[in-house]
Amino acid sequence: MHAKRDSLPSSILASIRSRKKRLDPAYTEARPRSAGTLIASYNVHKCVGTDRRFDPERTSRVIHEIGADVIALQEADTRFGERTGILDLGRLERETGLIPVPVAGMAKAHGWHGNVVLFKKGLVHDVHQVKLPGLEPRGALVAEIELEEGGVLRIIAAHFGLLRHSRAQQARTLVDLINDRHEMPTILLGDLNEWRLGDRSSLNTFQSAFGELPPAIPSFPAGLPLLALDRIIANRRGIISEVEAHDTPLARIASDHLPIKALVDLKPAGG
Repeated sequence: MHAKRDSLPSSILASIRSRKKRLDPAYTEARPRSAGTLIASYNVHKCVGTDRRFDPERTSRVIHEIGADVIALQEADTRFGERTGILDLGRLERETGLIPVPVAGMAKAHGWHGNVVLFKKGLVHDVHQVKLPGLEPRGALVAEIELEEGGVLRIIAAHFGLLRHSRAQQARTLVDLINDRHEMPTILLGDLNEWRLGDRSSLNTFQSAFGELPPAIPSFPAGLPLLALDRIIANRRGIISEVEAHDTPLARIASDHLPIKALVDLKPAGG
């Protein structure tokens, strides 16, 4: 007779059990921010919330809440045609200090295939737009950012497809990209659309470039997150910490995904 197993991975069960504590305003307000560069990823769902309202102002308020130094957004443009940007980036810069990484050839869009990277302080040395294989129009934005606190960080902001075969192809494309370029601290973040964990996950492809993947943090659906569709992964052990969902009343309604965030500290890698 086989022992009964939990139907959900232990990391997800732990997240559900601790959610009541995380939603306590006193718990959130009492936590001071640790030192380091705060990075985040947020699928804004074209600014349509779980209440089916199109509300870019509400989306901007969630971004303001997060307080990230670098943030990758997915679905920040309309899906087809000229992929017109949805957010008021000028106002967002005035209120948060976040400015978009420049993308060539995008007259009206915020980013590349709906991906946009925003950062507060630093210098952008290199930007690449990567069209990912698969049946759906998917892409990744690669930017090398010299951080104000020191060190250069490569950001790969991606949005993977809904089909497992496409996700495996897309992961391989990014691994090949990393292997072809000179070594530097690299963070892959975005909506990778993979709900499978363990051996069946298409994200196992990343282990050759990133090593063992960090624990899965549930971020979808926003109202009761069970699936870790959104990820933050580093190619060097110890440079990211405190990976968690940004779980607030506003975030739970502004999109069908919760943002996820983490701290980056390049000192261990350079030390």
